Amino acid sequence: MQPNLLTNSYEVHAGEFQTAGDASASIKRKLKQIGVDSMVLRRIAVASYEAELNLIIHSMGGQLTFAMSPEKITLVSNDMGPGIADISRAMQEGYSTASEEARDLGFGAGMGLPNMKRNADDFAIESELGKGTRIQMEFRLK
Repeated sequence: MQPNLLTNSYEVHAGEFQTAGDASASIKRKLKQIGVDSMVLRRIAVASYEAELNLIIHSMGGQLTFAMSPEKITLVSNDMGPGIADISRAMQEGYSTASEEARDLGFGAGMGLPNMKRNADDFAIESELGKGTRIQMEFRLK
């Protein structure tokens, strides 16, 4: 197993819409500085932004972490939250459980999980009601 060349973790707080995008912008900046291919970078930026928004909108807070090895970048979202009752339904475009507040701010269109899956080379989601949700995405570099 190759060691990670770069890793970083960001705390994301529930309901803090004013900071939406800060963690994903930091991830994008760091990866751009080290020369990650622009097409891969774009996909990671979309997926990390969607994951960050989900942490803000749907959870009681959590972490967004990325790790880079020579072969891939792994992005993990871990939250403490209500969990997802029906993952297959949550994966459908347009399905959303976002609050009125989130919708009034222009968030919660039900595209987060589908966009994450669409942009990642590998996507896995685990959720337990009353415990939280873990999403792992991988983006191949080679």
